[in-house]
Amino acid sequence: MSISDLFGSGFRKRNKDHFAAIVRIAMDDGKISDEEKKFLDRLARNLDVSEADYKTILKDYKCHPINHPLSYNLRLERLYDLARMVYVDHIKGEHEEILLRKIAIGLGFSHENVKYVVDKALTLVSQGVSLEEFIKEMKHMNR
Repeated sequence: MSISDLFGSGFRKRNKDHFAAIVRIAMDDGKISDEEKKFLDRLARNLDVSEADYKTILKDYKCHPINHPLSYNLRLERLYDLARMVYVDHIKGEHEEILLRKIAIGLGFSHENVKYVVDKALTLVSQGVSLEEFIKEMKHMNR
């Protein structure tokens, strides 16, 4: 049984929408690099996006709007999940950081401090902090 089976269609739709938004951000230059493709493959697997949905989203990525979470905590939760994936999969590098910055902007973080936000997120994740501690530290950073 997959994780999404435990929650239902609303959970699957949010994951699919989240994945589609990330694909749209990755495609901002009109192509997906090999590094981005590997990242998207892992993300689809972690979000339990089906193969059919994956292909449909890649084909029609412009049909999916980027709707960043209205809640700052939800933005931080998504950033935490993505930063953990980058860290756990040992895929941290220039390409992944650039993509993570694009995603952070898509999530609603400002252009002015996105590099700092992503660097801080990756540092906290590498220290093994919990989601609660991550949110606390990230909020503290903005004061």
